[in-house]
Amino acid sequence: MSEATHGRTAQEQDWTVRMVLDWTIAHLKQHGSESPRLDAEILLAHARNCQRIQLYTNYETLLEPNERATMRELVIRRATLEPVAYLVGYREFFGIEFEVRPGVFIPRPDTETLVVSLLEAAEDMEHVTPLRILDVCTGSGCIPVSVAANCPRARLTAVELDADVVQIARRNAEQNGSADRVEILQGSLFEPLTADAQFEIIASNPPYVTDQEMDGLQPDVRLHEPHLALRGGVDGLDIVRKLLDQAPARLVSGGVMLLEIASEQAETVRQLYAGTGAFEPAEIVKDLGGRSRVVVAQKKSAAPT
Repeated sequence: MSEATHGRTAQEQDWTVRMVLDWTIAHLKQHGSESPRLDAEILLAHARNCQRIQLYTNYETLLEPNERATMRELVIRRATLEPVAYLVGYREFFGIEFEVRPGVFIPRPDTETLVVSLLEAAEDMEHVTPLRILDVCTGSGCIPVSVAANCPRARLTAVELDADVVQIARRNAEQNGSADRVEILQGSLFEPLTADAQFEIIASNPPYVTDQEMDGLQPDVRLHEPHLALRGGVDGLDIVRKLLDQAPARLVSGGVMLLEIASEQAETVRQLYAGTGAFEPAEIVKDLGGRSRVVVAQKKSAAPT
């Protein structure tokens, strides 16, 4: 969009939606985007303030000068591998739009497996009202807000270490109508909770990237997303161990713990559950791609007295 086209500059060219999409897809492909068409569609829909489907129902519509200027700036930034979600200010997750900004871990489709597994655990506790659920390392708040939208009897508490990210998570709860049922606390793991706080379900998508893997992450992740939300230590399980060490005291008898992990960590995490002595044998849940994604286990019921 910045080069001469058939003797006419970009400013003189009559850029239609179709032409801008075609040009942007080719340009982003050359600059390392793994999903150039999706990126182009999201950016252009944002520049035109419309739904993505409307790009194709207005395929031959000319862009207004302000739309071209906005799109040009977005493409320049995306070509440096700045994440699309940061450029447009949101990411869709579980059918809901979540605000994200630099410093906030961007929700991934893989984490929807954790939400589905959590909702299934909630169904098994249909007699419990309110259903108390805790999400640790909540980031944008995508997990508790998604659960709140699909489980009206749930009362959710979420914990996030970064104070700035906490504010965004709270806004996401407010914007999606669940602020009355989703409380976002600032602090490390279980520290912000009251001494007697217990829950029927605890979930977490903790940092689980190994130290060695950090340097091999895709540039848009490695250069732009918060390492605090990614790095999990030598084997990626530093936070997982802390969670499993402290969680039993926060779970009611028969309560459920769910952890998102990398597929190659699943068996180790299952053994870590067993090592606590507090849980029944853990189950490994696979995502839609067939990869091990969530490890879930029930806390052992208290022996009758």
